[in-house]
Amino acid sequence: MILLDKPYVSQFLKDTITKYNFSALDTGNIIEDGEIALIKPEAIIQQFEHEPNSRLYTNSENSINWVSTHLAFTKLPEYIKLFKNKIEFRKLIKSIYPNFFFKEVSLQDLDHINLEDLPMPFIIKPTVGFLSLGVHKVVNKEEWLKVKQDIHKEFSNAKSLFPIEVINASSFIIEEVIAGNEFAFDAYFDEKGEAVVLGITQHLFASEKDVSDRVYFTSKELIQTYLPQFTLFVKSLGKQADIKNFPVHIEVRVDHKGKLIPIEVNPMRFGGWCTTADLTHLAMSLNPYHCFLKNIKPDWEQILNDMDDEIYSLIILDNSTGISSGNIAQFDYEKLLKQFSNPLELRKIDYKTYPIFGMLYTKSEKSKFREIEEILVSNLREFVTEK
Repeated sequence: MILLDKPYVSQFLKDTITKYNFSALDTGNIIEDGEIALIKPEAIIQQFEHEPNSRLYTNSENSINWVSTHLAFTKLPEYIKLFKNKIEFRKLIKSIYPNFFFKEVSLQDLDHINLEDLPMPFIIKPTVGFLSLGVHKVVNKEEWLKVKQDIHKEFSNAKSLFPIEVINASSFIIEEVIAGNEFAFDAYFDEKGEAVVLGITQHLFASEKDVSDRVYFTSKELIQTYLPQFTLFVKSLGKQADIKNFPVHIEVRVDHKGKLIPIEVNPMRFGGWCTTADLTHLAMSLNPYHCFLKNIKPDWEQILNDMDDEIYSLIILDNSTGISSGNIAQFDYEKLLKQFSNPLELRKIDYKTYPIFGMLYTKSEKSKFREIEEILVSNLREFVTEK
């Protein structure tokens, strides 16, 4: 069963629901009449009453409140809290990473923090958050003053876009900077608690201070390199959490020595806005939604054998122009597409409502990866016309 909610449902997910006749509930009034067949809330509640091992996926964390309200008798709210709250997650894995520094602080206490008590540099982010909202890297005292101002500004805007279950500015986690390359991957735990990895992406950054979500990519070489290590980590996480029939989106870093340290685990979904799961399908014709809901374990040997050697990228066109959306007359999507050798799919987003112009999926030969590196560092002003 699938819960559908704002801000975005991809056509691929809609087609998956129709093709496999999955039960779907619209919890955010995002599906147009007749677009796909929908069920009533009572059907999902009754299903879990009769079969506790039922599986539920949501495309958006906006649905968390619905789950907490209507499925409180299941394990789902417990699983969600464990992963959604970054402090609870750090406590969960403290025995695995006993020397990792983290500290919880309230919004009101930001001005009273003694920097001498913290590792410098450090990362600060909301205890309950989404995308990169409120995530900052602090490298010195002067920058800390600016970061505090930015946090207050960001969350005054975010409160109108996302429910408190998705982003909560009342509490923040401060933690040590994790060195190494960053990765995001989708997985699920089956009815026995066994872990199944469904796709791997690498998260690229424009600089050491960059914390944005601009570029993620996947490839045959990437999956071959990291699938064994990431599978072992998810297995250990599953045993630690004792979790079953549950999908997750996991972010980790791997340092130059090959040591893996988790950043966070996002509950009940794969990549937000129907991103990483759809990228996996474009790259290797694997449908993660279908795999989770039908308990299918990918045949990675066959999948990798059939994959080409090109690089598949997801480009999140966040508004990094420095221009407020209200002062933007248009975004030139056609000009954007001409920057890439093989654009696969463009998803336009209402940038007047959300701080994103759209999302672009591309396919690149290794020799042309420069086009991805260029969009990574672009502020996108060349595509914008001001009023």
